[in-house]
Amino acid sequence: MDEVVWERPEPLARAAPTPLSRARIVETACALADEGGLEAVSLRKVAAALGAGPMRLYGYLDTKEELLDLMTDAVYGEIPLPDPDTEGVAALRALAHGCRAAVQRHEWFADLIGGRPGLGPNALAYLEASLAAAAGPGPIEDAMITVFTVHSYVTGAVRSEIRERRLISDTGLDEEGWQRAAGPYLQRMFDTGRYPTLLRTARDAVHPDGDAVFAAGLERVLSGLSLS
Repeated sequence: MDEVVWERPEPLARAAPTPLSRARIVETACALADEGGLEAVSLRKVAAALGAGPMRLYGYLDTKEELLDLMTDAVYGEIPLPDPDTEGVAALRALAHGCRAAVQRHEWFADLIGGRPGLGPNALAYLEASLAAAAGPGPIEDAMITVFTVHSYVTGAVRSEIRERRLISDTGLDEEGWQRAAGPYLQRMFDTGRYPTLLRTARDAVHPDGDAVFAAGLERVLSGLSLS
């Protein structure tokens, strides 16, 4: 792998109508993404928001992919890391809730996490804290699987939440409105008798809010872990 952007020095500061820094570029890109999603982010758009020519940004990064990596790492830096002496399950719980809170502030973050781990210093610190929380006397592979399991739950849950938020924005229907619109069709399906458990769920289940659903699901995942 070639030198990564975090190892590359920034250009020397020089007098200019619009002073630039890598941190300022990333902050501006994150603000654009917060307002308009990742489609609102390009080197040209970031440069325009900064009042600078696009070519000036190439002294600080080479590609849009590097910019997205920097943005991702900036958000990882917002997630509080547990104290090193925090009990393992409690630390994993705190990291999971911290990741979800970061997605709620920056919904585009959900599109960039998962898959290969980030290589930025903040992403590595998050992964280190996760592995340290999961590590026990057994093989380190056990900790890897634990972290993968918890992180898979978190990324799946937050992406589902963000998908719902975007559907509300696109359709104008919240969950209750969607249920009313789909109700007649679903009732016809239930009347066939082929979906008794689904009918029972729709009729009898309590539907808690997103915070409660996430927390309850996380506890089910954590309760199945063996960190001893």
